[in-house]
Amino acid sequence: MKIIFLGLLGLFVAFAVYVRVAPTNVEVWHNPKLPVMFDGKYPSAVGFISQRSLDGDGFKTLARLDAIIRSTHRTTVLAGTVDVGKITYITRSRVMGFPDYTTVMLSSRDPFEKSLLQVFGRLRFGQSDIGTNRARIEGWLKTLYEDIQMQ
Repeated sequence: MKIIFLGLLGLFVAFAVYVRVAPTNVEVWHNPKLPVMFDGKYPSAVGFISQRSLDGDGFKTLARLDAIIRSTHRTTVLAGTVDVGKITYITRSRVMGFPDYTTVMLSSRDPFEKSLLQVFGRLRFGQSDIGTNRARIEGWLKTLYEDIQMQ
């Protein structure tokens, strides 16, 4: 019984270490295949997409959102910049360090036309994020729009 317990504990520790040190393929996570959709919210078992049309300069809005996301605990930039109009972030869970990937994109570079802001969060490990990505993204967007309204 002791050997089985130690074996299971060893597997758990190995998995926990793997989750934290597993290499990330930037090409896969920074280039998600997003279908063209209308403004709205699109939840799934493995993530969440929010799309909104923006008036005015979408890059200013993206820069504000970038600052909000970068201030989130356990969140780092994987790839991209505001200037390019696409950034992918990794946010890790508190205890196990599970990575969630969030890609934020602008569909238009013309500051005089409407831009489409796409925020796509998804998990890497498992089959359900139990709403974590949705809650995080909606929190970021709520903070963003409160910030915009205050100006």
